[in-house]
Amino acid sequence: MAGKKQFDVEEVLDAAMVQFWRAGYADTSVDDLSKATGLNRSSLYSSFGDKDALYLRCLNRYAARYGDRYDRALEGAAQEPLQAVRAFFEVTLRRIADPAVPDGCLVAQTVMTSPVLSPAVAARAGDVLGRQRARLRTALSATELTESEADDFAVHFSAVNQSLSVMSRSGASQDELRTAVDISVSALSYALRDR
Repeated sequence: MAGKKQFDVEEVLDAAMVQFWRAGYADTSVDDLSKATGLNRSSLYSSFGDKDALYLRCLNRYAARYGDRYDRALEGAAQEPLQAVRAFFEVTLRRIADPAVPDGCLVAQTVMTSPVLSPAVAARAGDVLGRQRARLRTALSATELTESEADDFAVHFSAVNQSLSVMSRSGASQDELRTAVDISVSALSYALRDR
């Protein structure tokens, strides 16, 4: 049948996402994407647009995949805030330890390279980070924290979460990463004590 795609779009997007995640936007050429996905340049362009458009689709895919996991982790924050926050961080720690995906975080990597990205891609990365703070703020607002405390912890936990990915890329051990999480959860425990 003419015009029918002869490849699995989901698999191609995953392959492109891993390539961008591993090498970064600037160091990934269209030839690299072609090799990673198994599609020639013209198929990539006709199916996904230019490199920026493909990167944006990969970033959205990444944000949806891990965002859903963060949302599920935080669902029980009203009843068990410490367990929920620990589960939130566990999403990142499991991703970091997963040998099937590159180390680090595609969103953190994107934000750090935003000067070389299109305004649309850079803005989307900022939106994803903002969404992470918002999901934390919403979950923490359901606890006994004041709104101000919930805001402060949302900023802190979001920053720690991104730093876990950066630390892992620089060779930090799982024990060091878990220490950062433990201290953050202890701070929340202290804030919730005697409420």
